[in-house]
Amino acid sequence: MAEKKVNSAFMKPMTISDELAEVVGKGPMPRSEVVKKLWVYIKKNDLQDPKNKRDILADAKLKEVFGGKERVNMFEMTKLVSKHLS
Repeated sequence: MAEKKVNSAFMKPMTISDELAEVVGKGPMPRSEVVKKLWVYIKKNDLQDPKNKRDILADAKLKEVFGGKERVNMFEMTKLVSKHLS
């Protein structure tokens, strides 16, 4: 009987760039954990657009992660964060 395979790519610890580590802490950590910590940071610092909660308003640290963008939507955020994981 075959064992149920977990999506190991999602759970694999990733190396985190220095810019991203400023926001989520030092790695390595799985992508799922990075995203979770990113949301904790966003909520703690009140960086969601009050009119459109899907938009993130970057502070100085997040701007580094978002390639200088001041505003990104949550789907674009995932793509931009991927560039900081290896």
